[in-house]
Amino acid sequence: MNTLIDFWQQEETQPFIGWDFAYLDGRMHEGQTPWSYRERAGALLRQATSVLDMDTGGGECLLEMRADWPTTVVVTEEYPPNVTLARTRLEPLGVTVVDVELRLHDPMPFADATFDIVLNRHAAFNVDEVARILIAGGTFLTQQVHGMWAHDLLAVFGATPQWPDSTPARYLPWLQAAGLRVVMAEDWSGDLVFSDVGAIVYYLKAVPWLVPGFSVEKHLPALQELQARLEKENRLCFAAKKYIIEARRAA
Repeated sequence: MNTLIDFWQQEETQPFIGWDFAYLDGRMHEGQTPWSYRERAGALLRQATSVLDMDTGGGECLLEMRADWPTTVVVTEEYPPNVTLARTRLEPLGVTVVDVELRLHDPMPFADATFDIVLNRHAAFNVDEVARILIAGGTFLTQQVHGMWAHDLLAVFGATPQWPDSTPARYLPWLQAAGLRVVMAEDWSGDLVFSDVGAIVYYLKAVPWLVPGFSVEKHLPALQELQARLEKENRLCFAAKKYIIEARRAA
């Protein structure tokens, strides 16, 4: 067990930057949603002249759609290491990187009717501000992690979801009240699977709001419980939930 603990502690110190879980390739598997965010976003981009990508991370997802970019591409990011990474990766390609914190009620530093498309993948947003900065006929596309994501994993560590009401039922009325017509809304439930406990350690350090204050030392009994379960079941499977919404401003 001491060897395992040493390994978990090594995983705890592995660097994580941007929004890239490639380090866990083959060790963490997330079920496939019935939609493709990238395909839908790419289709919208091909019809646009301007786009805002909210909380782009290190630009990982946006860069995968590079061939579809319109003339004007603007991104926001607030986490300092990701701001630096986004600027390094995206500014040489002509992208404007705006360092700004965005929350449910925060204003956005853009003029009215600025963007054809606003993209949002797993980030908070102010519905009224999104509607304000879209041009007439503009489209907002957001994919969100459901508030009950991995609730059973959190329970192992004595944690509960911090935003359990982050659901389509919450956002759809807000979008409609802001003057946006919902043209597509889907949700999905599936599995989040880990092949080893070290992968969970890395994941929880990379996504610190899931189990606030997580550390190997503090949560060792829970990790040992997961290890025992892994040895019986050969994998560790938890609840995965996401949803996607596309809404359009009246022309």
